[in-house]
Amino acid sequence: MTKTIRLTMAQALTRFMTRQMTVIDGRKMPIFGGVWAIFGHGNVAGVGEALYQVRDELPTYRAHNEQAMAHAAIAFAKASFRRRFMAATSSIGPGATNMVTAAALAHVNRLPVLLLPGDVFANRAPDPVLQQVESFGDGTVSANDVFRPVSRYFDRITRPEQIIPALNRAMQVLTDPAECGPVTLSLCQDVQAEAFDYPESFFAERVWLPRRPQPDATELDAAVAALKSAKKPVIIAGGGVLYSEATATLKTFAERRGIPVMETQAGKSSLPHVHALNMGSVGVTGSSASNLLAEQADVVLAVGTRLQDFTTGSWALFKADGAKIVGLNVQPFDAYKHSGLPLVADAKAGLEALDEKLGSWKSPAAWVSTAKAAKAAWLKAAKAVTDPTNSLPSDAQAIGAVHRARGSKATLVCASGGLPGELHKLWPAGAPGSYHLDYGYSTMGYEIAGGLGVKIARPDQDVIVMLGDGSYMMANSEIATSVMLGNKLTIVVLDNGGFGCINRLQMATGGANFNNLFRDAMHEVMPEIDFAAHAASMGAVARKAASIAELERALKQAEKDDRTSVIVIDTDPLISTDAGGHWWDVAVPEVSVRPSVNKARKDYEKKRKMQHLVN
Repeated sequence: MTKTIRLTMAQALTRFMTRQMTVIDGRKMPIFGGVWAIFGHGNVAGVGEALYQVRDELPTYRAHNEQAMAHAAIAFAKASFRRRFMAATSSIGPGATNMVTAAALAHVNRLPVLLLPGDVFANRAPDPVLQQVESFGDGTVSANDVFRPVSRYFDRITRPEQIIPALNRAMQVLTDPAECGPVTLSLCQDVQAEAFDYPESFFAERVWLPRRPQPDATELDAAVAALKSAKKPVIIAGGGVLYSEATATLKTFAERRGIPVMETQAGKSSLPHVHALNMGSVGVTGSSASNLLAEQADVVLAVGTRLQDFTTGSWALFKADGAKIVGLNVQPFDAYKHSGLPLVADAKAGLEALDEKLGSWKSPAAWVSTAKAAKAAWLKAAKAVTDPTNSLPSDAQAIGAVHRARGSKATLVCASGGLPGELHKLWPAGAPGSYHLDYGYSTMGYEIAGGLGVKIARPDQDVIVMLGDGSYMMANSEIATSVMLGNKLTIVVLDNGGFGCINRLQMATGGANFNNLFRDAMHEVMPEIDFAAHAASMGAVARKAASIAELERALKQAEKDDRTSVIVIDTDPLISTDAGGHWWDVAVPEVSVRPSVNKARKDYEKKRKMQHLVN
């Protein structure tokens, strides 16, 4: 007879989580790094009590904002190269829907996180319960249905035994390299507290190891043939290179075959910045070296990238007649994009298979020489824009100061606004994973919480968060959490008086300066926000730098601080780096009474003719 143990559904959930393991560098460890929780009436009695019982095996972290805590969980998974992940639980109503933005971020970026929002009563006895969203035409709907389109797997647990198949399916998705993304288990609050006789076998320890799908022989032959015919091949390295832990394989492959490498936002740090074949960022925020080569490339080996518009210059970057894309990706959805030659496989396994089949082939020496000359020219341009200034600094000059003070060993975290574009071009990344950006969903408010998640995953790393004043104002509460937990961050706030990045885009598309910078928004009094004082009020060491030289000094002082430090510097909202870059498709109004918009529309129509629309 099957042995059983009587537990509530929530207790079964947390006990199951403690039994899931992985192996990293030969050491077995829990696959769940912990649970972020903000308790309310929809989860405190069920999940809250269950987490208390396993607190020594599965740590629970308290946060101040549900979206931010889910961001921290997602950043932990990204910093762990998807080998480990976290969960986040909230009450029903606003606590749950606050996490939807984070779910979308994880979905777009293919990152694992287990979301456990409380839900309405399955028995419906107290309906409408506090915070319940009622549908006039569907009694089965709750607010948590908004998680469905941004979850790789969604389930609503209305009976305690349903958690058995739901958790098994959740683990499959969270650990699958192709399906990987957010899982939402919506937990009806009465069911959390209901007991069931669970089989003891459900709680047996299980070790989850990464799957490495091998390439199909026919697809491999087609990819090899394409590369052997190439005279000007390039590699685009995406996040899949890092998640596959294929950086050493990529380095060997690129060196042996003489193929220049360019990096997406997610793939930056696949090769060290100093590597001779690393051409830097590609696309809209690309270096002049990468984009010069991409425009001439006859074969593009796209490794572990979803080829979003910033990478492809809105599909206007690849200009060579008959240029072919080889899509080496574990997810067929990405491998087939834009009529590419699919090579559905793990990045590491795929590169190894290509290398074995290519024999003695390598790209022409002249192509490698072209690449190295292009990189030398780019490095010169990059130095010019990051060198110090005595005037109100640009974002680029602030980036230069951060790097001079702390170097490429630091792990850099950012997400939104103009900074990601400047960092993509200009930050000299070091070790794999030392460049940590959310630019798949470009989520304002990710940065500080994301930095906290990175620090929990990499406690020995020097974690630096860079963000603008607009993003700081959206989500800063986890400064206090970082201080409370003893997870030291260095946070650099660039204050340009509003949403400087989108103001520049507004100007570039012919628009008037309107509603982005404080000075151009409706106001009776101009805001005077003391970011340093605000950060200090949450327990951080806070400094205001009046110049680039002071910023560098403050960054060096912050290394010695015993807790999170926040450094604020005023920057120019109108300056961005002109060097490098590429056109981006942002639709301009076809009809306007304003000449500047009409002029921008004519330029827009001209640029659109460069696009390749084959899908």
